[in-house]
Formats: sequence, structure tokens, C-alpha cells
Amino acid sequence: MSEEILINITPMESRVAVVENGVLQEVHVERTQRRGIVGNIYKGRVVRVLPGMQAAFVDVGLERAAFIHAAEISTREGSAVESIAALVHEGQSLVVQVTKDPIGSKGARLTTHLSIPSRYLVYMPRTRHVGISLKIEEESERERLKKVVADCVASEGIEHEGGFILRTAAEGAGADEILADIRYLRRLWDQIAGQMQTASAPTVIYEDLSLALRTLRDLVSPRIEKIRIDSRETFQKVLQFVTELMPEIADHLEHYPGERPIFDLYGVEDEIQKALERKVMLKSGGYLIIDPAEAMTTIDVNTGAFVGHRTLEETIFKTNLEAATAIARQLRLRNLGGIIIIDFIDMEDEEHQRQVLRTLEKQLERDHAKTNIIGITVLGLVQMTRKRTRESLEQVLCEPCSCCQGRGKLRTAETICYEIFREILREARAYQAEGYLVLANQKVVDRLLDEESGNVADLEAFIGRPIKFQVEGTYSQEQYDVVLL
Repeated sequence: MSEEILINITPMESRVAVVENGVLQEVHVERTQRRGIVGNIYKGRVVRVLPGMQAAFVDVGLERAAFIHAAEISTREGSAVESIAALVHEGQSLVVQVTKDPIGSKGARLTTHLSIPSRYLVYMPRTRHVGISLKIEEESERERLKKVVADCVASEGIEHEGGFILRTAAEGAGADEILADIRYLRRLWDQIAGQMQTASAPTVIYEDLSLALRTLRDLVSPRIEKIRIDSRETFQKVLQFVTELMPEIADHLEHYPGERPIFDLYGVEDEIQKALERKVMLKSGGYLIIDPAEAMTTIDVNTGAFVGHRTLEETIFKTNLEAATAIARQLRLRNLGGIIIIDFIDMEDEEHQRQVLRTLEKQLERDHAKTNIIGITVLGLVQMTRKRTRESLEQVLCEPCSCCQGRGKLRTAETICYEIFREILREARAYQAEGYLVLANQKVVDRLLDEESGNVADLEAFIGRPIKFQVEGTYSQEQYDVVLL
């Protein structure tokens, strides 16, 4: 499978596209004025302790106070304490790391279990554990990597100074590469530890890498054939980073100087627009309806125009198989997280159900975010979760509609007309006026003067006052005002 990474840099934002076989699979966007903060380490101050929730709010210098649960706080010795009141108190300074960006009305999520990633390792200064990514499955390789880390740690004399997790990228890495990473992480931790002692709260102590460099650290795999960057300045920074930490991928880097925008090469801009739509068409003629909400995301599968060639069961099975592949891609592309409920078309054949679930599981294996398929409910719904650490593509690029307040629906012109009639009646009973002027949207005024003209005449006769209408071009369909004359 051919994979490429496209990196588009402008002064306002950085964007990364992961393309597999010419098809967009992932998009990452980082605005210069609104960079993500996952991985950042802060020295914060506890502003409120919530014993009932076993949690606390911490001021780390952001717009909203961040949230930390008791389970994410440990004593100096590393043994967790159950009661939040025994762990922190208001006014206390606390060194914390962000595990989830602020999303919607929720503040950032924090932990005191600090971790610092490099190319092959994650350093955990407050534990002595050595772990290995579950995606490295071969037992002999797992044992080899454990021994490599143990030997490197012993040679550096740091057996009692933190722990490590070997990342998926460490598979096949040599002892020299692992040792270079350990030394890099230790130097970085010494800098952070020094700032922890001298910095005043609230302040940022360590910031994660920029999007372009994080992409190289986190997303590059042996399958990546090209990494194309359209900014010469960023290309030079990336080249320096790669030379120091990832020399094996230096040959894959390429500066793209073309006049045609780099995202236009594979139709990325069009795919981003489609990823913001509710309806996703399948090649067979079926379609998905994707509805993200605060609590969960629901995905509905429909056969649409696809009628198949043999039986209804075959049509349903083929649609669900295609949908399983499309859903895995959409989750990555839209960066949807949390609880996800998938309503596949009902299948009577249990083997068909198993094949659809296996297809979904297989397609999700390439997802960099942790996913977990829980199973099928008695109603035939597939339950799954996907780890959410950053805002979804929709949350980054969009905001709730000012007309419908994010509902996705508008009250009809007819409904607004009847609301106006009721408002005029209330005003007539409460105040003495010579007449009434209604300011409303063009569509509403048109209906008042046409379909509702008879009702308007009856209302004028009932209240004994004239009613006039005026179009307000800036009003949405649901906005109106009734003015006393």
C-alpha cells in the first residue's frame, strides 16, 4: 500500500494530509493562534477541589480552568491515593500535563503522570516501568527491545530515574538509535525539571512540537513513501529534525515548489469539504448519515439506490461491508472520538454479521487513535469507542449556525407567522397603541402578505388596530420584532 504525507504551511495555519493509494485518510489542522496543547506541561495552581467528584480544577493560564481526576494524581512515591482532599488543596502548585485539549465548553484534561515522547520511546520520569506497544506483536522482538532498553539504561547509570515505553516505531530499531533517544529525553527532562523548581504558577514549562514535527514523530511508518512539504523554511527545519532524530527517513523528504497548491494534487480540498457534510455516499449507491453530538456520534447505514443482483440479504451484506470500510476512513478523516454507535442495516445471517465486524476491525487497525469495538447490542447496533484527544475536524473548521443555534433545523415560516400573531395579541392586551409594525425576514413577510393575509385581516378586526410589515434583510428566518406605533 502506497502512503504519502502532504504538509501545507501558511503563516496562519499548518495542515497535514495522510494519503493512501491516492485517497485522503487523515487531515490535521493547527491554527497559528490556536495551537493544540496536548502534551504540554504546566505549573498550575489548584483553584477548586470537588470531593463529590473526586476531582479538582487547576488554573494553568488558559481561558478555562483545567480538570484533573484523583486517579490522575499520585503521591511522590507513585502510590495512588483515593481521596482528592488528601492529594491536593486550594492554592497548591501542581505540575501537570494536558491529556485532552479544551473541547466545546469543557476545559483541558490533566494528569500528573508526566510523559515525554521521542521517536522510539516515551519517557515517564515518575515511574520505573518499561513497557512495549501492543502493536509490536512478535514476542522475540518484544524481548529484544526490553533487553536493549535495559542495557542502555544500565550503561547510562539511570536505572532508578524513570521508566520507558517503546513505541510502535521502535520495531527493528538498533541499540544505538534507542540509546540516542534515551539521551535526548534525559537532556530534555533535566531542562523541564529545572523549570519546575523555578517557574511560578500558572505558566507553561514545556510545549509539544509543532504539527509538522509531530507528524514525523507520530505518523511516519515504513509504509510512507514520500513526505512532501510546500514551505522551504519548514522543509529546512524538518530536515534538521530528521537528521538529528530520524535519519532513516531523510530520503523520503521532498520540498514541493510547484505553483499548483499541494493539497490540490490529490483533491484534498474537495475531500475536506465532503468531510464536513452529514451524508457520505458509497460507491454502490448506498450512503451513511453521520451525526456527531456532545455525548456520542451516531452513524446510520442505508442501501439508498443500491438494489443488488440476487437477494435482499446479499444487497444488505454488500452495503454493510462497503460501509464498514467507509466508516473506518470517516472516523480518521473527521477525527471523531468518544462513544460511537453504528446502525448497520439489519442482517439475519450471523456469518454476515461476523464478516462485517471483522472488516470494521481490520480497517481500524491502521487508525493511529486507540479504538475498541465493544460488540452488537440486542437492537443490532454496533458499539465502539475511539480515543478523543483533540478537537474533531468539524470543531476546528466550523462553529454552530447563528440561525439555528446548532440544531440543524429552522422553524418554518408558517410557525414564525403564528408566533407573531400570538405576540401581537399579547401586546394588544398589555399596551394601548395606534397600530403594530412587524419586522421580519423576507420569507416570513411574504407569507404574512400572501397565505396568511386572511388571518392578518381577522386579527386586525379583532384587536381594532392596523398591522404593518417591513422586511429586515439582516434577520434570519426565526428572528422578528413587533413594534408599537
